[in-house]
Amino acid sequence: MTAGVMTSPVEFVLRLWRSPAAWGAAADIFALLTAFALPWSTSLVAIFALCWLGTAAWTLDYKVYFASLKRPICFLPIALFMLAAIGTLWSDASWAARFYAVGPAAKLLVLPGLFYHFERSTRGMWVFIAFLASCTLLMAMSWIVAFDPNLALKSEAEYGVPVKNYIDQSQSFALCAVALAYPIITLLRARRFWLAALLAAVSLSFVINMMFVAVSRTALVTMPIMLAVFALLHLKWRSTAAIFCVLALLAGLAWAISPQLRWTATTFMRDYQIYKELHQPTSIGLRLEFWQKSLRFFAEAPVIGHGTGSTRGLFELAATGPRMLAAGQVIGNPHNQTLNVAIQWGAVGVVVLYAMWLFHLLLFRGDGLVAWIGLLVVVQNVFTSLFNSHLFDFHEGWMYVLGVGIAGGMTLRARSNEAAASPANSVKP
Repeated sequence: MTAGVMTSPVEFVLRLWRSPAAWGAAADIFALLTAFALPWSTSLVAIFALCWLGTAAWTLDYKVYFASLKRPICFLPIALFMLAAIGTLWSDASWAARFYAVGPAAKLLVLPGLFYHFERSTRGMWVFIAFLASCTLLMAMSWIVAFDPNLALKSEAEYGVPVKNYIDQSQSFALCAVALAYPIITLLRARRFWLAALLAAVSLSFVINMMFVAVSRTALVTMPIMLAVFALLHLKWRSTAAIFCVLALLAGLAWAISPQLRWTATTFMRDYQIYKELHQPTSIGLRLEFWQKSLRFFAEAPVIGHGTGSTRGLFELAATGPRMLAAGQVIGNPHNQTLNVAIQWGAVGVVVLYAMWLFHLLLFRGDGLVAWIGLLVVVQNVFTSLFNSHLFDFHEGWMYVLGVGIAGGMTLRARSNEAAASPANSVKP
């Protein structure tokens, strides 16, 4: 074909079909759409994630990809899924329950692909910006729904929660609010005050929404830990002391003027007293009940556990008294990630889980915004998993997979570039 002659639509499509760059760009777009949809929808996330898998598969150098699976950051998530799959063989649950219980771990299989793809793509930050923009939009919608509940996108919505639930919403807002601390400090040091003020306003807006509209108790407990990690890593002790004094004053002010915050905090002790004195199934009381029984289940099968999908059956056998009491409650999720794994796959599963968290934490050693985002995602998941099985929950689990996978790939890319540019690798004349 001569230069200057317009190609036909069929030729153009065929050229794109054969272009790895086009497939790579399509994979980036589907990753961006997945992140943008995550605060709003579960079905869209599933659709876009499957589309990402399909498009990313066309860009793989399978020899290089399979070689990358030898890295602990890749094979440990696969090992946890394989343990869930193999654990179906010694479970006493129905096969339907066993297969259903494998599902929550399946999302971990996406992690190696994300590492591989974003080690080569330059658009990883676009995905994080899309998630931040989506959460900002959700935060604005949350204020609107707080004033007019009829505008919520689901029936019987909770106060100020237009979609999903207040736990998922709080986890997203908390992650965005704390993640923005790094670019704010960086911009202030570079004397770019207007942009720093803009990001600070967005971060503060998330915090204010959680104080006055809706916040989960898990977020209340874990946000100070996340802020402490940031201070230890990125601030001098004098700056840390000054900032925490300011935060303490702001927290006191928020406590004085926010009924929602006071109510959420005071329910900790109230729920515990109701559980201990009346044996009623409160949130904290049920967790204590579930954890006590889960430790007993673990002691009964400490090495390889009771098998995949066995949790609900064990709680049914351990239930005592009527369902209206805490001791009579039956559940398939003990609301603790470690115990969730320990019941089903014993100490073997716990070792794999903690090894995965550890290697993902070590991946994000060093400075930079990407390393901070990846580290924060892991830290948030580890500490919120004390009170929930967040790695296996849909929303929080995908936050982990996308955050760690994309930031991890970008970190590996940066290290490869640094290694290639080092004097030891330079060609001598």
